[in-house]
Amino acid sequence: MASTIRPSLSSFMLPSLSSCNPSQKLSLFHLGSGIRRLHNFGLKASKFLRHDDDCMTTKASMNTSSAAAQENALDWVKHDKRRMLHAVYRVGDLDKTIKFYKECLGMKLLRKRDMPEQRHTNAFLGYGPEDAHFAVELTYNYGIDKYDIGDGFGHFGLAFDDISRIVELVRAKGGKITREPMLVKGSNSVIAYIEDPDGYQFELLERAPSPEPLYKVMLRVGDLDRSIKFYQKAFGMELLRTQDDPESQNTTAIVGYGPEEKSAVLELTYNYGITEYDKGDAYAQIAIVTDDVYKTAEAIKLAGGKIIREPGPILDTKIKITACVDPDGWKTVFVDNIDFKKELEIKI
Repeated sequence: MASTIRPSLSSFMLPSLSSCNPSQKLSLFHLGSGIRRLHNFGLKASKFLRHDDDCMTTKASMNTSSAAAQENALDWVKHDKRRMLHAVYRVGDLDKTIKFYKECLGMKLLRKRDMPEQRHTNAFLGYGPEDAHFAVELTYNYGIDKYDIGDGFGHFGLAFDDISRIVELVRAKGGKITREPMLVKGSNSVIAYIEDPDGYQFELLERAPSPEPLYKVMLRVGDLDRSIKFYQKAFGMELLRTQDDPESQNTTAIVGYGPEEKSAVLELTYNYGITEYDKGDAYAQIAIVTDDVYKTAEAIKLAGGKIIREPGPILDTKIKITACVDPDGWKTVFVDNIDFKKELEIKI
């Protein structure tokens, strides 16, 4: 005859009711009722409780595993071989802008690419080969000669050992000087500001010659702490320094993949009390190279970023990319490192 095994109340080691206070008696009453219900339904209480325990253990294990996977993905970002590649923006007269950058700013035309089907032409300019230097990617869209820069984009930064010479070149070529060379208050830095034919501002910084003259892109943000955390976590950038300027009512943060003296950086600027900006339609994005666009997209999602182009190859060039926007809506495109080198026809 099959025996029915029923749990004994004594196995739960319940204390005597006479030794409990009223609150404890009520708790024991509910516990005892629950055990009797298991008994009455013919369930093995010990097996039920063990199953529940196993589920909790499995769930905890899955949570731990998931957290570890997220941590690994975000940690990978810190070790990915990244650098700022291009600043991409739109211009109304490509030949005029190229001439200005070459004659006044000393840039070289690195390459040019016409895309008739997409009705635009790109020109890449900078101070050295694209596989090792930051460059600008100018985009001319057929038939469009004017864009709105808005008030969110700040400026590009150029470093020279003699900015007065650059200012005079710009002046001689009919360019616009928006700020004459002057010493920055409280520092030894000399800066000036000029404007290119499309109205983009360039900050000229006087310093000893460096490997990266085109060294900065400045963008305005609505919450500086939020932006710093995003670029550190999602992009793997370092916070190089911050500076508060109560007189100018702003705080800036410099983030990037290396020291300002040797590599291009982002300058994020928060103006006291301003949380939103008009981005216009002139400035487009920053491009950054990565060893894996798929892992990059995963890390951006884990860091709370928004992917606006899922990772994968572009149809016409087969170059793998992914794109996202930061908390303020500024766009960044990540480009596969090997694919980019192949595009430049550089031996890997």
